[in-house]
Amino acid sequence: MADEVSGKKWPSQDIDADVMGALAHLYRAEVFRSTHWRNRLDNTTNWAVVTTGIALSATFSNVNASPLPMILVGFLVTFFLAFEARRYRYYNIFRARARLLESDFYAPMLNGEKVKVDGEWGELLADDYRTPHYHISFIRSAGRRLRSNYSWILAIQAVAYYGKLAIHPVPLTNLTEFIDRAAVGPIAGIYVIIAGILFHGSWFIFAFVTLRLDYIHRRDRTSPMAH
Repeated sequence: MADEVSGKKWPSQDIDADVMGALAHLYRAEVFRSTHWRNRLDNTTNWAVVTTGIALSATFSNVNASPLPMILVGFLVTFFLAFEARRYRYYNIFRARARLLESDFYAPMLNGEKVKVDGEWGELLADDYRTPHYHISFIRSAGRRLRSNYSWILAIQAVAYYGKLAIHPVPLTNLTEFIDRAAVGPIAGIYVIIAGILFHGSWFIFAFVTLRLDYIHRRDRTSPMAH
């Protein structure tokens, strides 16, 4: 393999050295910015994990502790998901730019081909710099983050809530007792349980629908910059 690479004749490119150097720096800048926003995504996920952990600690601290923190943390995790979806849209901009340079600029050169100076990749990149725009909708962005991370956090929240009602203050013996324990203040337990089922069921449907939207987008797109 090394002998094949060393013996390969790399074609001289029509792009002059100054432009080549500028594009190399541009690629480094886009990779840096996508990495920066990726770290911000991880920070938001960490906030969701930490708050869920705090709610778990408060709920299971003693047998008489209320399960209410596990309910409230579900709404807080939803807020973090929306916040992270917004950040993902920014991350996706810089990731797409870097990916376009990799697929249409660096890949042909590494394959021993001439890069098309007047190719479509240049027009797409130039248009994105002139009029910056998101490459993914907020709905699809939230769906991706839900399937990647937040579905697991919400699942843990649901299982922990059920576990709290099932074992504290004593193990359950019948369904009526479970419903009674689910009551929150003046709100009957049956309504709290139905709300919880609707809450988590809606996330399941949302994840499936956005997965389908992503599939349709990937099937029809012709470039990493497509939106």
